[in-house]
Amino acid sequence: MIILDENILEDQRQLLLSWRLGARHIGHDLGRKGLPDEEIVPFLYTLRRSTFFTRDQGFYQQGLGHSRYCLVCMAVGPSDVATYVRRLLRHQEFDTEAKRLGTVVRLSSRGITVWRLHAEQEVHFSW
Repeated sequence: MIILDENILEDQRQLLLSWRLGARHIGHDLGRKGLPDEEIVPFLYTLRRSTFFTRDQGFYQQGLGHSRYCLVCMAVGPSDVATYVRRLLRHQEFDTEAKRLGTVVRLSSRGITVWRLHAEQEVHFSW
């Protein structure tokens, strides 16, 4: 399940839907409006196999990884979110839920940086 944080614009969700990448938006389709950041991770525990996309860089922490979800922090402009969501979901290292679960990911135009569960170092992937 692809979940978008409230800080992601509705037009980006609509673009993902037009590409047949179903995404749920916190505060609209899932959860409640104004869900505080500290409640996001506990909320993700209640879901099965989700990939959460946010522009909030505070979520890029090694200790937030869990086998039930993937956290993706996007260091891209608000109007580029959908493009980078699609790019990640098509990348050979992240193209299935099984490959994404247990990771905390940072996306930028320069590439993908990842903390994997129980890893001692970040891993970097190019686009």
